[in-house]
Amino acid sequence: MEIIFSERDRYLIAAPVGEIDHHTSLGIRQKIEKAFARSKARNLIFDFSRVEFMDSSGIGILIGRYRELSKLGGKVYAINISGEIGRIFGVSGLARIIPCYASVEDVLQNAEGQ
Repeated sequence: MEIIFSERDRYLIAAPVGEIDHHTSLGIRQKIEKAFARSKARNLIFDFSRVEFMDSSGIGILIGRYRELSKLGGKVYAINISGEIGRIFGVSGLARIIPCYASVEDVLQNAEGQ
């Protein structure tokens, strides 16, 4: 599973490409943990623009990162949520704990005070 990483201010942006399922979830989690450890970021933005499919393993990854970053005083955000991924966010309750925005710029503009 390819993940495209970038960094803006104190935000690490992780953009997985393809499917997030039980076959790819461990690798995704490990890559994100390594990238976060190397960065100066305090917060994490998941960019779903290139994600074709996500199952409960993806929910686990998001909740795990949410818990870890909350302990450190950071936050997790999601961008480019649509279609089936949006439905999963709603049904699973992820949307209640992980704020969803349209873009990185929206996160940076609206999350400053959070």
